[in-house]
Amino acid sequence: MLECSGPASVVFDPSLTEYNFGPSHPMSPIRVDLTMRLAESLGILDHLTVVPAPMADDDLIAAVHTRELISAVTRLGTEGGEDLKHGLGSEDNPVFHDMHVAAAHVVGATVEAFRQVHSGESLHSANITGGLHHGMADRSSGFCIYNDIAVGIQTLLDQGVERVAYVDIDVHHGDGVEKIFYDDPRVLTVSLHETGQMLFPGTGFAQDSGGVGAEGSAVNVSLPPGTADAGWLRAFHAVVPHVLREFQPQILVTQHGCDSHMEDPLAHLMLSVDGQRAAYLALHELAHELCEGKWVVTGGGGYALVEVVPRAWSHLLAIVAGRPLEPTTETPADWRAHVLDATGRTAPYRLTDGRTPAYRDWSGGYDPATWLDREIMATRTEVFPLHGLDPYH
Repeated sequence: MLECSGPASVVFDPSLTEYNFGPSHPMSPIRVDLTMRLAESLGILDHLTVVPAPMADDDLIAAVHTRELISAVTRLGTEGGEDLKHGLGSEDNPVFHDMHVAAAHVVGATVEAFRQVHSGESLHSANITGGLHHGMADRSSGFCIYNDIAVGIQTLLDQGVERVAYVDIDVHHGDGVEKIFYDDPRVLTVSLHETGQMLFPGTGFAQDSGGVGAEGSAVNVSLPPGTADAGWLRAFHAVVPHVLREFQPQILVTQHGCDSHMEDPLAHLMLSVDGQRAAYLALHELAHELCEGKWVVTGGGGYALVEVVPRAWSHLLAIVAGRPLEPTTETPADWRAHVLDATGRTAPYRLTDGRTPAYRDWSGGYDPATWLDREIMATRTEVFPLHGLDPYH
């Protein structure tokens, strides 16, 4: 198990929790508060530099977003109302006071994580409040006002970085990041997600593999509902390391929505925290193997606010810090007391779900009678030849 061989940071300011769609919205900012409190209580933050989160200005946001969208977000955050053309005022993206300020702060925090890594100040840097991967250039979508990840990637390209790999393990397809860079061969976007046949945003199939001149730059693994640790890890290892090794990125960017968990209320995958932790460790190792450890990490979805998100992202931050925690670690009593006081709910007692994540490697052959293996093979058949790889080996 690799440890971090250089400094690591988390970009955080408590005011980032002002990205808040209201008390009835699934994406409550309490998930961030509970995560950071748990990480602090576990001693994880003792091994991370906590970096203040700057505010992105309009010019930075406009690196990927239209001025019309920025104006609409700013106006509605002051005046209220709706602008469905720009995705604002919908059930997913209700308007709230100072919406632009809150969203710009998330963008600024993520771009700072990118700056930390690109400058060498940090080898790994995380912004768990980021990962708003559905935001489109001209409209907000799926709880995502602006696309902080895309802005961060664009800043790298503008500074001359030639190859950026983005791996998205949220249960929902990373459609915004993919679309913004669909025609750019400098950016490899890889998304493992529940099939769009069953889940928002209804996209991300094997044949969606990059635009003209960027063929193979988009890689989608569309997973059947009910996929659990063994199937998910089988799919990941059958596709992700192969395309990353061929692409040879200079920086690895990853999005860690933990809504793939079996208890998440908005989707239908069946991963455990233990399976998610295994994915985080695999991505960390790939960052060291391919990018000299240069790794930018964001959060994303995750709507089991007490049961899952704080444990999953505490594991993630511990791996970013180079100090992975044993799955059997108990959650501290002071944190459990805070959860009870803040939410009225009983917090989990351990960081594990009691699962041992194991999978059958693709090299042992595949079974075309199973939906999962057909999807994995569809992705390999579509994109591997575009990277000079043999989909059958």
